[in-house]
This record gives sequence, C-alpha cells and structure tokens, in this order.
Amino acid sequence: MSLRNLLLFLLLSLLAACGEQTLPSPFQAGDVSAKYAQADFHLNDASGKQVSLEDFRGKVVVLFFGYTHCPQVCPTELAELAQMMRKLGKDADRVQVLFITLDPERDTPELLAKYPAAFYPTFKGLSGDSAATAQAAKAFGVTYEKQPNKNGGYDLDHSAGTYFIAPRGRPILLSPFWQHSDMWVQDVRLLLAFR
Repeated sequence: MSLRNLLLFLLLSLLAACGEQTLPSPFQAGDVSAKYAQADFHLNDASGKQVSLEDFRGKVVVLFFGYTHCPQVCPTELAELAQMMRKLGKDADRVQVLFITLDPERDTPELLAKYPAAFYPTFKGLSGDSAATAQAAKAFGVTYEKQPNKNGGYDLDHSAGTYFIAPRGRPILLSPFWQHSDMWVQDVRLLLAFR
C-alpha cells in the first residue's frame, strides 16, 4: 500500500511540474510589461521641448492621462500621487510623475506648467497635437471621448489608471483608480530596486 501511495505521489508531482508555476506578484498594481513593452510617447513639456520615456530613464516614471478641466478623477488621482511622493521621502527624488493631457485644445502649455505642479512641485505636464495625443493614448491603451455638457462645452470620458515604469523601462505596472498612495509607495520602492 505504501508503494502505491509513493507512486501516486510521484505521478502527481510530475503532473504538477508540467504546469506553469507562477509565484504571487510582489506588486500591488498589475504587471502589464508584456502588453506595453514597446509603449512610448513623443510629447512636449511645458517649455515646448519634445520628450519621450527615454528622457526620464533612471527614474521610476509615473504616467497619468487626464485633463485639467476634469471634475473628479484627475484631481483626486494627482492629489493621491502627491501624497505618495511625500510618503516616499528621499526616494521621491528618483520618481517623475508625468500628467499627459487628453485635451490639447484647452490644456495650453502655460496651464500644464502650473496645474500638475500645484499638486507637487516636480510633477510635469505633457501635451501634443491631437495626433500625438491619440498616439500616446493608444500606445498605453487609454481611451477617451468628448461628451457635450450642459454648459455648451464638453467633458472627456476617459479610462482611469496610473502606469508605473521601472528606471530601466521594465517592469511596467498599471494601477487601477481605486488604489491609493500606500500601495504605490510599496510598488515604487520595489521598482527602484530593479537593476
């Protein structure tokens, strides 16, 4: 009977070894490295200089797509990111938060120089023409659409999530809107340790 149990145990062990073993992720946000490995943007900072992800290598890059007229999601997310930066202490010097506007018609370079920095001094706003904006959004799977509002203007419906990119470009994490600064602090510190 014990030989039979031993053989059964060995057989089950071999079958289990055939399946792909996955360890639990150390990250709070989802690892989307495979999907966005080639994702990039070519946008302008508030001074008009064109930048891409390469310009921020060596830092954890935090990307958030939104617009300055956003009534709730964008200011809430930027305030939470500012809280994250304060909690990071000295590590905040190794993090760059980039706010990419989805509304280049209204979000002027002057406005983008002030709006993100009002939440935290090192936050940068980026913009491009409608084609560059669409390309950046598509590269990161961000959707957005104009919706008329009751004031005769428009709002933008857009997907909400924050990307965290390691100093060397991988891994890439995607945090849903409901996550908060404590979770991000943990993930940023893990990303800073990647070499």
